Amino acid sequence: MTRITFPAPVESEVAEKLRAEVRAFLVAAIADRAPLVRAESWNGFDRKFSRALGRRGWLGMTWPKEYGGHERSAFERYVVVEETLAAGAPVAAHWIADRQSGPTLLRYGSESQKREILPRIAAGECVFCIGMSEPDAGSDLASIRTRAERQGDGSWVLNGTKLWTTYAHEADYMILLCRTSGDTSDRHNGVSQLLIDLKKVSGISIRPIFDLMDQHHFNEVHFEDVKLPDSALLGEEGQGWKQVMGELAYERSGPERFLSSIQLLIELVGVLQSRECTAAQTAIGRLFAHLVTLRHMSRGVAALLEAGENPATHAAIVKDLGASFEQELPEIARGLVDEAPDIHAKNDFAAVLAYTMMAAPAFSLRGGTREILRGIIARQIGLR
Repeated sequence: MTRITFPAPVESEVAEKLRAEVRAFLVAAIADRAPLVRAESWNGFDRKFSRALGRRGWLGMTWPKEYGGHERSAFERYVVVEETLAAGAPVAAHWIADRQSGPTLLRYGSESQKREILPRIAAGECVFCIGMSEPDAGSDLASIRTRAERQGDGSWVLNGTKLWTTYAHEADYMILLCRTSGDTSDRHNGVSQLLIDLKKVSGISIRPIFDLMDQHHFNEVHFEDVKLPDSALLGEEGQGWKQVMGELAYERSGPERFLSSIQLLIELVGVLQSRECTAAQTAIGRLFAHLVTLRHMSRGVAALLEAGENPATHAAIVKDLGASFEQELPEIARGLVDEAPDIHAKNDFAAVLAYTMMAAPAFSLRGGTREILRGIIARQIGLR
């Protein structure tokens, strides 16, 4: 059995100075956001806020300056991500682009793709969505059926459907995973990634999917004979599986995997702080111990990224444990406070509890189901 360890990040005075700057900025920038709105976490969409982060150099932080980046450390980027999430800031307009689409472009994009798009992401001016999940495929990306056929002039014709595509209705671009050869029996072979300009290409239908809270974050995106230039290919044809696995490591490892429900923990502590109750103190102590451990592991992934290593397995562990933590939190809160969840309540705890309870089922689905992640982990440590 292989042992998996998480390196400890090196503490940095520069990073902690940055933390103070980010906190001061957030106090003013989101002062009017109520607890229920802050509970939206990384679903909060506000292009103006993303542009404000871009002006401060807090997007594209680790990228080369020639592409609009700032050549700062992975730990400094982690600080900005952690503080904005903990404060409940509306980060969705830049979230996917800064977290995974930008790094994917930086690694696999052509020179023209990088020079055209990366500076816009770093400025908070460019929204991306993810074209992975499909109907009847779920987290089994190898069974995708969306297909791009190469034409005689080198262009592509794309047909298929993507599902659960977050903020596709707002996005400027999509990085799409599709088949370019073979069929679903080939599994990991014959898949490629395409970069799609959603504002310029015709033949794309974006249909809303409303969640349990009647909010529109998700979409079904249908492609019918969509014509794309040869330059739409991202990286190498047929290497999409390898490329997307690297992209998922960025998606699964960040502090969003245990801070999505942080507003409920804040409200819970506020309700309980004046009560003398051993059971409550024990429960809160256990929750914070779990939170600190998850943070240590997630910061360890940042250390691996800083060292240029592939943290795919470590990221899967963080994502799986983080989802479990976040799904347990609402039930623990309900057991400690005799307050009915009500999203329309004036009581902040009751409203945030209701929101988190409705959001929690998705925590173990997004970014890969629990079963998929545990299969990845089992394979890495020699149990499968």
